[in-house]
Amino acid sequence: MALTIWHNPRCSKSRQTLALLQEHGAAPEVRLYLETPPSRAELAAALARLNAPAEALVRWKEAAEAGLARDASEDEILDALAARPRLIERPLVLSETAARLGRPPEAVLALL
Repeated sequence: MALTIWHNPRCSKSRQTLALLQEHGAAPEVRLYLETPPSRAELAAALARLNAPAEALVRWKEAAEAGLARDASEDEILDALAARPRLIERPLVLSETAARLGRPPEAVLALL
């Protein structure tokens, strides 16, 4: 099964999640999402696989500092995430049909 991880190597949870996947024999494609940010369409597709509202992908502390309110609409959140990838919760692991946030890292094992 092909997996992709939206990875930030400076994040301990992201590093732990990648290592856990590798320990279980997975070789995910690593996307450094801060260097290659996802488009709005990619964010929407990821949310569909995650089966969650846009707010699930938001790092709220950083979002509040950037002026994104918790009562923002789905469209406003997607626009903010596309414009400021630092606001995206990490790590996100995607398969062709599903996605999981690596918080805790073990949550992604459901994709294997």
